Amino acid sequence: MSKFLTERLSGLTPYTPGEQPKDMQYIKLNTNESPFPPSESVSVAVLNECRKLQLYSDPEVTRAREKIAQIYNVKPSQVIVTNGSDEVLNFAFMAFADEKNPLVFPDITYGFYPVFAELNHIPFTEIPLVSDFTINPHDYIGINKTVVIANPNAPTGIALSLGDIESIVKSNPNNVVIIDEAYVDFGAQSAASLVDTYDNLLVIQTFSKSRSMAGARLGFGLGNEKLISDLNTIRYSTNPYNVNRMTEAAGVAALQDNSYYMNNCKTIIENREWTVHELENLGFEVLPSKANFVFAKSDKIDGKTLYLELKKRGILIRHFTKEKICQFNRITIGTIEQMQKLIETISEILQEN
Repeated sequence: MSKFLTERLSGLTPYTPGEQPKDMQYIKLNTNESPFPPSESVSVAVLNECRKLQLYSDPEVTRAREKIAQIYNVKPSQVIVTNGSDEVLNFAFMAFADEKNPLVFPDITYGFYPVFAELNHIPFTEIPLVSDFTINPHDYIGINKTVVIANPNAPTGIALSLGDIESIVKSNPNNVVIIDEAYVDFGAQSAASLVDTYDNLLVIQTFSKSRSMAGARLGFGLGNEKLISDLNTIRYSTNPYNVNRMTEAAGVAALQDNSYYMNNCKTIIENREWTVHELENLGFEVLPSKANFVFAKSDKIDGKTLYLELKKRGILIRHFTKEKICQFNRITIGTIEQMQKLIETISEILQEN
């Protein structure tokens, strides 16, 4: 670091994105991207919009907000659209958490939560998962702190029921409960239906996973109008043109083709169940996932060793070094052909071992 970095930030540990090596052609099962391309109308919409790049984008992201509101049965004033879901997460941390309202989230979850907390100087508590890697909802009942829960959780893929989410929200009326639903379209139940009932609920989703737009950077939040107004105060104070023209056009086109993406989700769910069955046949323990990935380990091979052996053979998966989960690997669900190649390669590695 330079001598000019402030003391306040010198100890910050940044988030580590999934690796994107360029040394060879990989089967990428490490960053939870969709194996399916966007619908054709998305490409057309982007091409049309790129001819207008001399003009600023719409700071209110009107077309996308209206289409999201239609899909999720809320008012446009209950929607904020952002540059990826990470941006609305950061806004929410800034808006709804501080020394008087500290954060609480699981000890094994999305790695950006502690980074955003440290960046914004927000005290936080990490609550351990249960021994089976589930979140115990009772740990969050009436906790009187700003709650952040990924549902389904990452990297485990395990989901809480809508009833459990509602119990947490209802029991913390004086604090915001943030439900991060990046993977909800792969088998979990969204809390979007509760935003009209509870003024302290913020639901966050992304176009990166189920709608094949990880490279476009588009996310959104749903909540009470006053919550959304608070978030927009921060957005307009940092970057009011946060969503570019092409990304908004892509998002609107994707939502118009929503059935295409939801059918892709069904295919990924089918591929996930096939992969779980095959991994279990190879002796793996696989956590019950409702996401577009599985979290698995084997007593026959060390977690890091499996990750490295697969990488040498051109298949990327995600390995974590945290002690509790270092024997597990997170495996994105791709096409059935990709998953068949994964299983075939893992079988070869186990035989060699």
